[in-house]
Amino acid sequence: MDQVVAYLPSILNGTLVTIALALLSLALAVALGLLGAWAKLSDNPGANRLGAAYTTLIRGIPALVMMLLLFYGGQEIVNRVGSATGLWEYYEIDHFTAGVFVVGFIMGAYYTETFRGAYLSIPRGQIEAATACGMTPPLIFRRIVWPQLVRYALPGFTNNWLVHLKETALVSVLGLEELVRESFVAGRSTRQLFTFIFVALVIYLILTALSETGLRWLDRRYSRGVRRA
Repeated sequence: MDQVVAYLPSILNGTLVTIALALLSLALAVALGLLGAWAKLSDNPGANRLGAAYTTLIRGIPALVMMLLLFYGGQEIVNRVGSATGLWEYYEIDHFTAGVFVVGFIMGAYYTETFRGAYLSIPRGQIEAATACGMTPPLIFRRIVWPQLVRYALPGFTNNWLVHLKETALVSVLGLEELVRESFVAGRSTRQLFTFIFVALVIYLILTALSETGLRWLDRRYSRGVRRA
């Protein structure tokens, strides 16, 4: 127990890195999810095919494989561009930035399907009625589409977020000093690997419980006035 206390500052620092990584990559994933949903719902054949290719490719490849491919492949592409243009000789993407981009890009494919399914659940008659009443598209989106989109998307969003939170652990293979890596280093140093990995497990459970509490509150907020079966 004394050794856990001694390494507690580094583990807490790793936890903060994990939380920052999860939240920033969530912002990117939601943006990509909304964009991907728009592309898959679009009447434009090019956008439709691009959205379908994105979700099919990302969801068909293991997250760890895609993460390593994007990290090392992206690093190589950046340096080849720098070499070809002469703008820079060598640039190394820091692990945190790479982690945010990679996790956000991977999870964006899953949020795409969540948002697309939620949009398709909105009754078409409501949008047609709003159009007939002279409401502008931005007003229709703000007053009719968005509140229902959030409500219909929340169950799938909750599931995706919990997976998203756990996916951040994979970034430890890239060398980022987040919760799992800090726990692993502490466990190897003290020869108490099980103890420190168990500490990481407990912290992830706490983060999951807090997330579920917040999302349940959000569900209640967007379900006001909706009669449940």
